Amino acid sequence: MESKRQQKFAGVIQEDLAAIFQREGMNYLPNTMVTITKVRVTPDLAIARVFLSFFNNTNTTLALQTIKLHASEIRYKLGGRIKDQVRIIPQLEFFIDDTSEYVDRMEKIFDKIHREEKQPDTE
Repeated sequence: MESKRQQKFAGVIQEDLAAIFQREGMNYLPNTMVTITKVRVTPDLAIARVFLSFFNNTNTTLALQTIKLHASEIRYKLGGRIKDQVRIIPQLEFFIDDTSEYVDRMEKIFDKIHREEKQPDTE
């Protein structure tokens, strides 16, 4: 369970990272929109786990690797934005947020079940 402090800090990081990706995301991934879906921070506020969602991109694994290659640059830009609010700039760990894929898969399963229920027995 995250403390209020962790939640507030995660919110600040999410907001500022979103602004960074909105302004400079095209430099890292052309023609791809990057969305920060969730940020989780460790209790000591030293590590921020950032969950990303990519739109208009077919290879999310490659996109994530590209973001990870630029992690230090992104952390530097984040530090420039939040330096007056925090003592240390957290290390950034990036992950793919596959929640939307999971939801799509579950919807297809439910649709299939619903269609099977509607079909009358042909005995």
